[in-house]
Amino acid sequence: MMPKQSLRLWIAAGLLLLASIGAALPADLVGQASIIDGDTLEIHGQRIRLWGIDAPESNQLCRGDDSLQYRCGARAANDLAAFIGKRSVVCTPMTFDRYGRMVASCAVGGADLADWLVRQGVALDWPRYSQCHYARAQNEARRTERGMWAGSYVEPWRFRACVAAGRRPAACSDEAP
Repeated sequence: MMPKQSLRLWIAAGLLLLASIGAALPADLVGQASIIDGDTLEIHGQRIRLWGIDAPESNQLCRGDDSLQYRCGARAANDLAAFIGKRSVVCTPMTFDRYGRMVASCAVGGADLADWLVRQGVALDWPRYSQCHYARAQNEARRTERGMWAGSYVEPWRFRACVAAGRRPAACSDEAP
């Protein structure tokens, strides 16, 4: 048997752990969303990064099926804003990222926003975080050549690494995918 003092310490540690887990992630956020970019929104002043996907950066360029460049990051944000419209968004917190943003699964009218963005071809499944949760949606977008799949693009995570290495955004957008 465990001594009473050790048992009390284990119970106290367990209660402390449960309390910290409950405090770490707030309840669902519900409300009108402002779109920050293709995979980030804001509700009630809280920045929220959509879980499991990565959309092109605001200044990122892609090439369409006509080989002309277009602002694919701006398109992702604009398409997301149009899809949400004035409807209420429900976000279920999952974690926080290194920038302090809440990472959450968000939906509008029952539709998972991340799934919708990937299915439209304006964002990518990010297997590093999603464990391929949105792979089926991405395969559908690729097969039907929607959005970025109609032409060429650089994965957003590679684009950010290129810019961080000191290259101009336009040069990073033209790298081979």
